[in-house]
Amino acid sequence: MARGPGLALPLLLLAAVTRHTAAQPNCTCPTNKMTICGPEAPGGRCQCRALGSHHLVDCSTLTSKCLLLKARMSAPKSGRALVRPSEHALVDNDGLYNPECDDHGHFKARQCNQTSECWCVNSVGVRRTDKGDLNLRCDELVRTHHILIDLRHRPAARAFNFSDLEADLRRLFQERYRLSPRFVAAVHYEQPTIQIELRQNASQKALGDVDIADAAYYFERDVKGESLFSGRGNFDVRVRGEPLQVERTLIYYLDEKPPQFSMKRLTAGLIAVIVVVVVAIAAGVAVLVITNWRKSGKYKKVEIKELGELSKEPSL
Repeated sequence: MARGPGLALPLLLLAAVTRHTAAQPNCTCPTNKMTICGPEAPGGRCQCRALGSHHLVDCSTLTSKCLLLKARMSAPKSGRALVRPSEHALVDNDGLYNPECDDHGHFKARQCNQTSECWCVNSVGVRRTDKGDLNLRCDELVRTHHILIDLRHRPAARAFNFSDLEADLRRLFQERYRLSPRFVAAVHYEQPTIQIELRQNASQKALGDVDIADAAYYFERDVKGESLFSGRGNFDVRVRGEPLQVERTLIYYLDEKPPQFSMKRLTAGLIAVIVVVVVAIAAGVAVLVITNWRKSGKYKKVEIKELGELSKEPSL
């Protein structure tokens, strides 16, 4: 049976789409394994969407931290999760939460974690204000422009050569995380502590540049054995062939504007620390005053005694 010209064109298009789809047996996102991927229109092209938000992600670069946290919270709770939970994910110790992301995948300035308790966050998603109710206003998303990654490596027979260590870490951020070299401000090393400084203000970041917040988060997950990549191999940093084994990671964030915390909201533990510090300072001052007073008193007694002995001497 002959096919009419009106039917031939749709059949040809269907065949082309079928061939294109069949040529993509590995439809995955190499930079984000917390995605659902599949052929989507037009042309059956492979596209990936983040878990939890169904946000379309660009698999040629890093996914924003906001979308990654949201995907983490929506990961299956039974069986083996894609990424293991970690109590050290956020420096402010608020722990993981299900964030609200904007259309670009960035954190919204105000977060409420699907409750009536809200707070303001910076561009890294870390809380920078006291918690309040739904009336809390967060006028802007304050940018984190300086990130300090503080590492402690496992004991080694000898210290790493600093030049080699610095070169390998800079290469790591450029090649694995695609962060421009100009944003790796400095690397410091004093065995066994390594510090990596990332700096990037709003005026420096151009369209297409990887954000230092995302690079730092990917690095943190890599160091903790929870890599977010699905196609770049395991995290393995070597300095002249010797593996860099990290046993502790702390990340500090500095915003373009200071945080807004009030003393009344301080936790009992932090208040106790402040009290201990104040008492220690007061005790130190007291000891210093008493020591100086005793020294001064002894000097005066000796001076008076010498004057008395002089007065008893016969005049010539």
